[in-house]
Amino acid sequence: MKTTWALSAIMMSLSLTACSPSPSTTSIPTSPTAASWQQNHLAEFADQLIVKYRLVSNLPEEACLADAKADERCFIAEIDFISEKDMLQGGWAIYFSQLRPIQAVLNDEFHIERVKGDLHRLTPTDKFTGFKAGQVKTLRFRGELWQLSETDAMPNYYIVAKDAKGIELAPQIITSTQVQVDADTGMEVRPYVEAFVDAKRQYQRSDKDKLVWAKPAVLFEHNKAVSVEPTLTANSLLPTPQKQTLLDNAKAVSLAQGIQLNTQSLTDAKLNAGDIQAALARLERIGVPQTDNGVQVSFAVLSPIESVKVGSYQLTIADTGIVIKAADASGFSYGIASIASLINVNDLTINAMQIDDSPRYQYRGMHVDVSRNFHSKQFLLDLLDQMAAYKLNKLHLHMGDDEGWRLEIDGLPELTDIGSKRCHDVTESSCILPQLGSGPFAESKVNGYYTKADYIDIIQYAEARQIQVIPSMDMPGHSRAAIKSMDARYRNFMAKGDEQAAKEFVLTDPDDTTQYSSVQHYDDNTLNVCMESTYHFVDKVITEIAALHKQAGQPLTTYHIGADETAGAWLASPICHDFIANNQYGVTDIKLVGPYFIERVANMLAKKDIQPAGWSDGMSHTKPANMPSNSQSHVWDVVSHKGYQRAHQQVNNGWTTILSNPEVLYFDFPYEADPQEHGYYWASRRLNSKHIFSFMPGNLPANAEQWLDIEGHPFEADDRPQVDENGKQTSGPIMTGKAFDGIQGQLWSETLRSDQTVEYMIYPRLLMLAERAWNKPEWEVPYQHAGAVYNQTTQHFSVQMRQQQAAEWQKMANHLGHKELAKLDKAGIEYRVPTVGAIINDEGVLTANVAFPGLQIEFKEHGKVWQSYLSPVAVKGQVEVRAITPDGKRKGRTLVVN
Repeated sequence: MKTTWALSAIMMSLSLTACSPSPSTTSIPTSPTAASWQQNHLAEFADQLIVKYRLVSNLPEEACLADAKADERCFIAEIDFISEKDMLQGGWAIYFSQLRPIQAVLNDEFHIERVKGDLHRLTPTDKFTGFKAGQVKTLRFRGELWQLSETDAMPNYYIVAKDAKGIELAPQIITSTQVQVDADTGMEVRPYVEAFVDAKRQYQRSDKDKLVWAKPAVLFEHNKAVSVEPTLTANSLLPTPQKQTLLDNAKAVSLAQGIQLNTQSLTDAKLNAGDIQAALARLERIGVPQTDNGVQVSFAVLSPIESVKVGSYQLTIADTGIVIKAADASGFSYGIASIASLINVNDLTINAMQIDDSPRYQYRGMHVDVSRNFHSKQFLLDLLDQMAAYKLNKLHLHMGDDEGWRLEIDGLPELTDIGSKRCHDVTESSCILPQLGSGPFAESKVNGYYTKADYIDIIQYAEARQIQVIPSMDMPGHSRAAIKSMDARYRNFMAKGDEQAAKEFVLTDPDDTTQYSSVQHYDDNTLNVCMESTYHFVDKVITEIAALHKQAGQPLTTYHIGADETAGAWLASPICHDFIANNQYGVTDIKLVGPYFIERVANMLAKKDIQPAGWSDGMSHTKPANMPSNSQSHVWDVVSHKGYQRAHQQVNNGWTTILSNPEVLYFDFPYEADPQEHGYYWASRRLNSKHIFSFMPGNLPANAEQWLDIEGHPFEADDRPQVDENGKQTSGPIMTGKAFDGIQGQLWSETLRSDQTVEYMIYPRLLMLAERAWNKPEWEVPYQHAGAVYNQTTQHFSVQMRQQQAAEWQKMANHLGHKELAKLDKAGIEYRVPTVGAIINDEGVLTANVAFPGLQIEFKEHGKVWQSYLSPVAVKGQVEVRAITPDGKRKGRTLVVN
């Protein structure tokens, strides 16, 4: 899913001018100037070759052919090669990842062909004159769509060549294309990429694009919406509770001496101390340990139990002690979490109050993709700690996709022996091909998997924090890692003469001649859904995962199929044609075998008492009557592209419907409209914490009154019933009595290689996800079940509502800056420090602000040292600005103010 560059309808063929189609083999072609190489010479050349990647233009009139269609989108890019020494021979190939397909090479010394997915191979032509010492040799090419981020240029180009005997030498990474780490921010940087300098040619998506590059002056205007108001945070907590009442004439309570649990009350409340241990550990981390002379904390049952929502609690803080009432372990934990959120780490005193609270949604989730690039077990454990701290309760763990299989499955070792690694093995017998700039070596940190023991640990860690783990292995599309692993298994057993074992888990029809391309440009990533061995494989995987959950003590109750972005496979599969002719399931059209797969697997899960879940596009192709009634759909449709219509349809099906809308809930998108920010951007280039805070999940179309589309234009959301030419309703509002069941943040990891980068992208956005999942704000526009039209001129989102939203954001922004980010520091979370807004007026006075008031700002004049910014100050010339974490250990990205 969910990493679409644009709608699949605009994806173009890869076999275009000056580029070759995917070859059947990836051996090095012989160049007319080929000469034999030695390993040390290849290593030396790779170490000293300087590569520079430069985006030239995204403007269609400059980048596309003269006879291109009016709506065609192209870009021109250049790659410079500079060698310190003469290198005149051929016989080499450079492999590199290029996310957007290359249409044409625009000089005659080089040839580029796509190998698979984003992996491309650059070779010299017979007109190649060699690399001459100190001279720049430039490769210019045209690509599809656009490049709007400096991080689009993937790292780890590598070179291969053959020796005198024609044996391929070990590949060598070109050193200049490796990422480095910025000492101040801890973030990956790409020194081989030239910085964008031209907003129109490099950062404008089209001639209609109104989105403005978020330079300091732009940020300064945005940040003016908030001001430094520390008094607003005296009683603030996150997520905002349903009801908070200060107790009159009661003293404030100091927790400087810690807390003391009333153990008898634990027994009376039938509460296991282990159920709240994680919440207590967080309190201790921020300075409130358990002590013999601390403030007493007692526990009691919140009644009547039968009418209390799961997770509800009542928290009373008084000078006589603290009392937490709840009806389940999560409620007690959340009461402790609220104490932690109320605390300012610099002042462990909190006012006397009573909080009565319960969650808006029972599904409050975070999705993490560890398949595209692997992320460590420790990262997940840290994430679970923070999810619990902010009352999130579902971890959707995406462990199987085209680029990697990340979970050990008993009896199928090939899935991790091969499918968990990407390396330069063109036969894919020991690993799958490199993708996403992973480089040629299996030892890269982007490779890896969780052992069965690891996964059990993760589940148990989650269970101790009242978090459900929902595993996902995407199928039937997005399955290349599984397919290639099972292909290797087939070859291994056939070599042993065991044909029965070889065919047991085969996932593709060897005689299928269907030509297709997935959104990520694979032509071999889809399970054949007409083969019984495919369902045998799916059942095997689910059975083994369920066994791990049982062993961990958290039964597998929901499994996410994926079910999205299948690319038109199977049409020329003999097995599928035979299936259509002879199946007993009533499938009579080969185009319907995809929905048949989803329906069959969903019912397979239901028979195991497991709720089936999938992404909304695949789920929409099924017949609701053929699906289990408790099916779960994750809606990843873009609101400004009428995504509310599918969301409403699936609610009306009676399914558990979880909002995952990209332009507000995809945390792999950039925080700000800045080409130096990490992430994909196909649905948004500006997804900051304020934007998530503004989300009205209970009324999707109403967001049209406050949001703009990806190019900065207003859009309209017509939620009235729509009918086709035959009078059949095609879309309409949510039926009375139905509503969404939750929201989920998504983190897809194609461009996110390290745990540090992933934390940067998740935090502090995760905190705003928690706010919207838990708290229903009074300023949210009530939903109209009869249907309504929403745009920038309608007034459903009233002036009063807007003012209330602004006031609450002012409080939340100060809470983050003055209280909450310091707690992330203490947990070692490497969150994004916001970039600073700043202007210099005509008198040379610098004025600066930041999105989260309370964070320290620094500035530096040319040739001078960094200084603290406290108030407007006279400066000379060019100035740099940045913000600093509350503990002073990390800095935000530096911006230049002219």
